[in-house]
Amino acid sequence: MERLNMSHSFWTYNMLLRSLCQSGLHNTAKMLYDSMRSVGQLPDSRLLGFLVSSFALADRFDVSKELLAEAQCNGVQVNFIVYNNFLNILIKHSKLDDAICLFRELTRSHSHLETVTFNILIQGLCTAGEVDEAFELLSDMRSFGCSPDIVTYNTLLHGLCRIDQVDRARGLLREVCLKCEFAPNVVSYTTVISGYCRLSKMKEASSLLDEMVRSGIKPNAFTYSALVDGFVKAGDMASALGMHKKMIFHGCTANVVTLTSLIDGYCRVGWVNHGLHLWHEMNARNIPSNLYTFSVLISALCKSNRLHEARDLLRLLKQSEIVPQSFVYNPVIDGYCKSGNIDEANAIVAEMEEKCKPDKLTFTILIIGHCMKGRMDEAIGIFYKMLAAGCSPDDITLRTLSSCLLKAGMPGEAARVKETLFENQGTLLKKSYHDSINADKSIPVH
Repeated sequence: MERLNMSHSFWTYNMLLRSLCQSGLHNTAKMLYDSMRSVGQLPDSRLLGFLVSSFALADRFDVSKELLAEAQCNGVQVNFIVYNNFLNILIKHSKLDDAICLFRELTRSHSHLETVTFNILIQGLCTAGEVDEAFELLSDMRSFGCSPDIVTYNTLLHGLCRIDQVDRARGLLREVCLKCEFAPNVVSYTTVISGYCRLSKMKEASSLLDEMVRSGIKPNAFTYSALVDGFVKAGDMASALGMHKKMIFHGCTANVVTLTSLIDGYCRVGWVNHGLHLWHEMNARNIPSNLYTFSVLISALCKSNRLHEARDLLRLLKQSEIVPQSFVYNPVIDGYCKSGNIDEANAIVAEMEEKCKPDKLTFTILIIGHCMKGRMDEAIGIFYKMLAAGCSPDDITLRTLSSCLLKAGMPGEAARVKETLFENQGTLLKKSYHDSINADKSIPVH
């Protein structure tokens, strides 16, 4: 441009800015944008929307705000889609206070807002547990020329159920049935049914299912899965199986969530073989297991002292594409430690570390297991590894380790263990204090 004394078109800038952002070169994109503005070129609404979202997704919220503020000063017509996308990204990045500030700016500068804009902020407030503030927004909607829709109410229902105010959610559901120009849908009913199931209020959940069917709304797999799981957690396996039969009768195919709940139910009442049979049936029907399917079966097999079968399931898990977590391995490690087979427990931990990190419980199991077998050098090594991983042992673990070290004639090592623990706890306390201070600074004020 300088050498040939020429000017670039808007489309040249548009192409380069999009390419740079898509390549993650946001600093260079910002320099190019500044160059574009210095020659008097303004972005259109589509380019502006792309840039605002792209910088926000790259955690450059300051640039996104700057772009919007400059566009408003220059009279660029900003489509509401731009604001809505930016609000969505702020909410998903846990920047609720920034989203509220942007929303307030919109209410000052626009007499008419979109329902979807309110819905985004209501979702953010409900996710943060600020449900009463979300209801205040609901009451403000009509003054800005928009009305709540089914998404608004479903979001509020979900928010109420998240904080266990399920009776209040059912009241809102009745209000929607009576007062609104639209009827609740399957999501509305399933949300409240799931809320009751999570609280083991199965009588209320079943009653709401009947009401749902009477109103002409067909339950789906999510509805039935919630009820099956609710009955299982409430210890009513007969009703869980009955609900599964009803699900099949009404043409809903049981998915991995439903079947895992039933497997869990069988295992809870001690019918582990029934759970294994259902798992084999899942495999025969090409319904892939998830992490929790493996976890339920492995835990139940370990409780029944069927460690070799649990070990075989761990090998199958390793061969699958499922990303494991420590809670699946811990029951097997614990079982082998308690049976005195520390070498096998160590081998499982080594396999586990290829896929995921041990957690506090893993370290605790290993330390106590090695202590009980008198393998104190290994127990001390695991203790220091635990501290290095940022896990602080509980009192039982510490007392067990110290007692075994003293019995093994290692009083100096016992004293060093306690001293190291106190030093480590002091560091963790300082970190926790600083984290809490930083967290306080980010708490939104409504």
